[in-house]
Amino acid sequence: MKKIILILLPLLILGLSSCGDQFSKGQKGAGIGAAGGAIIGQAIGRNTEATLIGAAVGTMLGYIVGNEMDKFDRQELNQTYEFGKSGQTTTWQNPDSGNNYKVTPQPAYTTAAAPSRPCRKAEILATIDGKTEKTYTTACRNAAGQWELQN
Repeated sequence: MKKIILILLPLLILGLSSCGDQFSKGQKGAGIGAAGGAIIGQAIGRNTEATLIGAAVGTMLGYIVGNEMDKFDRQELNQTYEFGKSGQTTTWQNPDSGNNYKVTPQPAYTTAAAPSRPCRKAEILATIDGKTEKTYTTACRNAAGQWELQN
């Protein structure tokens, strides 16, 4: 079963990324997030339950990022990760979509594997089409200085 999942997930990612306009950005993001989350869940937990939990978390985060966060929102999120005070919430409303975001970053940290690459966790409260969703995410700074969401 594990081998089937590990074989099918990359095919799902490839298939969704090449579908053009057949799927929305949110659907593509959800599929890619689910695949990435499942792989990470399996790698960490090494059981079906961890794989399913990883897929569920990845789906939600992938949908939010893929569909709802446009360039403006990603810039605001990057600014929050870069300059936001730990524990203090930064809020904004997208002028085009009307979506609202509240992001509360945590202190930056590094890992032994990448001591020069700072990371931050954050709680994101997104209100999209009147529905509020809460998620927790981690972003790490890349070589270009941009914060990249981690799966």
